[in-house]
Amino acid sequence: MKITLCFLTLIFSTFCFAQKEFQPKGSTIIESVDGDLDGDKIPEKVIIYNTKDTTDYGNIREIQILKNHNGKWSVLEKSRNAILKSNDGGMMGDPYQSTEIKNGILEITQAGGSSWKWGYTDKYRFQNGHFELIGYSSSSGKPEEYWTDVDFNLSTGQLTFEKEVENTTEYGKSKKETFIKKGLKINLQNRNQDKQRKITLPKTKEDVYL
Repeated sequence: MKITLCFLTLIFSTFCFAQKEFQPKGSTIIESVDGDLDGDKIPEKVIIYNTKDTTDYGNIREIQILKNHNGKWSVLEKSRNAILKSNDGGMMGDPYQSTEIKNGILEITQAGGSSWKWGYTDKYRFQNGHFELIGYSSSSGKPEEYWTDVDFNLSTGQLTFEKEVENTTEYGKSKKETFIKKGLKINLQNRNQDKQRKITLPKTKEDVYL
């Protein structure tokens, strides 16, 4: 029992040292989750930081993915583009919702808006030496007006779009479309880096933004 406790204490102490080593100066931790992301059966640690660096849209967030190899922690990858800034949620304020690890996939959920609301989940897989976006799902709209749902599998290229309209006088009929869009290369580094990526669906002429 004492050996087990000492071993756990050693792991915790090692991580605390590593966290302080890599933590951006003046930042605070929003969330921390553990899980195997690279398939080696050893859990990585994902930490979301609220940094002291600010813009017109609030504080910049940083995500770090730390890897443990033989008791030594290192940064597998980090980015300041994948997590929205603290005021990017509009009237709802902070858009950050949660980070989860499911079956080796990193899932990040963010949301915002006011009467018109939006929310989306990014799914990343560690491949080709980076965390690449392999899935995107979103919902947006307003009750009694319309609601739009998008599910985009970037690995297969299949994008499913559905717009359920309640106010048909203003917005017309409900719409559905499945479209194949391949070739997008999005990862933790270039996610939200510049302006949103727009996909115009050929049949419904609706615009989907990533």
